[in-house]
Amino acid sequence: MVTRTDSPTVTVWSDIGCPWATLALHTLRAAARRRSLPLLIDHRAFPLELFNREPTPKFIVDPEIMAIAARLPELGWRMWDGPAHTYPVTTLPALEAIQAAKDPEVGGLRGSDELDEALRRAFYNDSKCISVHAVILDIAEQCEHVDAKALAQALARGSGRAEVYAQWRTAEGPQIQGSPHLFAEGDYAAHNPGATFTWTGSPYEGGLPRLDGYSTAWADELLDAVQGEDTP
Repeated sequence: MVTRTDSPTVTVWSDIGCPWATLALHTLRAAARRRSLPLLIDHRAFPLELFNREPTPKFIVDPEIMAIAARLPELGWRMWDGPAHTYPVTTLPALEAIQAAKDPEVGGLRGSDELDEALRRAFYNDSKCISVHAVILDIAEQCEHVDAKALAQALARGSGRAEVYAQWRTAEGPQIQGSPHLFAEGDYAAHNPGATFTWTGSPYEGGLPRLDGYSTAWADELLDAVQGEDTP
């Protein structure tokens, strides 16, 4: 599950439309930046809409965003304030772009992660419709380590789509438990680390998510592991 490189690498299975995955990635990136660690993140798609055979419902995403953002306002997340008709109905084009960006001619793992972070910020902070090809490419233009023209050409060839579907099939297996699921060397594996939450009932019947606690300590423990440091 882990791609070997010269830099510490964490493999993350997730969907951009999953607030819990976006929270985990924010925590991991913030810890790596605080430690000045050049961490690479190898993104793998856990496409919720393919698993569930429907768009990820806004009435599930909205209360999850509210529960997380109320506890962690530093994220800068906002409730969707764009026109209703521009709400992203699919994240597949964005997931495909992240895979296509892994090509060294486009951005490599560094550029792919930079694009992933920018796409999540566009959705959760800026209410951008990341389902749209032009929006994805506009966001890519803002990424220092992504060649947006090369990405556009790659997407025109269909790059990224086969990878997303192959990763979906892998994620159907028992090893991947959901979005997010993180893997690293040393047999590290964690599904939705740090979060203690539960739904009060089925979201289809009015249930709401209750975030009882969130610890960021897991990120430093993971970074200690990938750097080969002992945790006291």
